[in-house]
Amino acid sequence: MPGAENAKIRLIMDLRRRGITDASVLDALERVPREEFVDIAQRSRAWEDRALPAPHGQSISQPYIVALMTQALELNERMIVLEIGTGTGYQAAVLSHLARRVYTIERIAPLLKQAEERFAALGLRNIVTRLGDGSAGWPEAAPFDRIIVTAAAEEVPQHLVDQLKPDGILLIPVGPRDGDQNLLSIRREIDGVSVKTILAVRFVPLESGVKRGG
Repeated sequence: MPGAENAKIRLIMDLRRRGITDASVLDALERVPREEFVDIAQRSRAWEDRALPAPHGQSISQPYIVALMTQALELNERMIVLEIGTGTGYQAAVLSHLARRVYTIERIAPLLKQAEERFAALGLRNIVTRLGDGSAGWPEAAPFDRIIVTAAAEEVPQHLVDQLKPDGILLIPVGPRDGDQNLLSIRREIDGVSVKTILAVRFVPLESGVKRGG
């Protein structure tokens, strides 16, 4: 649709103005049809730079935040990425265009099923999914070049740092459940970690356990 295409162009231009300078990240956002990851009632707003509601109390993140987090991962096509919190599947779809393989974990079964259907419809074959407690990471598939967490932890989970390769990056919102959090970039180094604060954010809390019901 011409209107949607114009909205997409405006969004990409706005992201450039706001500091998203990685051409591969912008290209990935252009290639992933965000309208396929939102409810039908929200599709006319899919290319607005705002978060939109998703089922089960979740949301699809604002495109700027998706772009910023993706850019902060410093990805290349050889990398293996772990995403904790599949949600609608939008972030994983963007990552799939930039990395060799994306492992993604979701604790809410109906959300994961919908995301898997979207991945299949879009032909995204380098995404590996799991229903499970993402707070534990994915030890059997570790180590990872990059880990991205799309829910907020109250403190940095050390076991996720331990699942990084040397020089790997963990990107995670950290802070209280009911207040502002900081998006942190944590790089694993030989003698520990280095931590960089990117910006203040608001994410749903990182929960444990699995929800199988609808």
